[in-house]
Amino acid sequence: MKASPIAVSAQHPSISLLGTTALLFEAPGALDLAPQQRIWALAHEVQDWPEVREAVPGMNNLMLTFARPPRDQAQLAGLQDRLLSAWEAVQPLPLEGRVIELPVVYGGEGGPHMTDVVAHTGLSVDEIVALHSAPLYPVYALGSHPGYCYLGGMDPRIATPRRKVPVLSIPGGAVSIGGGQTGVSASAGPSGWNTIGSTVMSFFDPSQDPPAVLRPGDMIRFCVEGIIR
Repeated sequence: MKASPIAVSAQHPSISLLGTTALLFEAPGALDLAPQQRIWALAHEVQDWPEVREAVPGMNNLMLTFARPPRDQAQLAGLQDRLLSAWEAVQPLPLEGRVIELPVVYGGEGGPHMTDVVAHTGLSVDEIVALHSAPLYPVYALGSHPGYCYLGGMDPRIATPRRKVPVLSIPGGAVSIGGGQTGVSASAGPSGWNTIGSTVMSFFDPSQDPPAVLRPGDMIRFCVEGIIR
């Protein structure tokens, strides 16, 4: 069955199938906390629909996996219409999570791309550290790899494009900037982001319930433990 994605505009969401077992709802507009809170509300609303197995919030999007996949185009169109109606009706859902402070050592071996951020922004190391550690960052969503959190609220003055050639492996706890976002790797792996520092924290433990330490609605504060030039 071939999906008929709804056209994207400044006002309208986009809906498309992910194979035959899932669907992706993408919110319109720029990435910000208020539309992300509507995504959280939409996830809460549709989780109990009989055809939905799981509703997984992403960055400005929501993935639905099906307990009972749509059998034909008419059934899919009906589901799309219900999603659009639910999106129009939901209000931002403020999730009151925990404030988690992460001590960060900026620069040095743990922040090998600090010089690239300096070169791109024209700011000094001290200015970058001050701007990066100032906000209280909301956790928008989990994804990429187990325990990884997508954060909002980074100062646009330190936004730096992702690397043209990804790094084959960065350690867990690497604090990085990719475009207009910042994040912390939960485990070792490849990355195209610019690593500017490191922190020590266990973000994922499969023996715990839930296994991911962070949840959407939590807040992260990066605390300057040191700066290595």
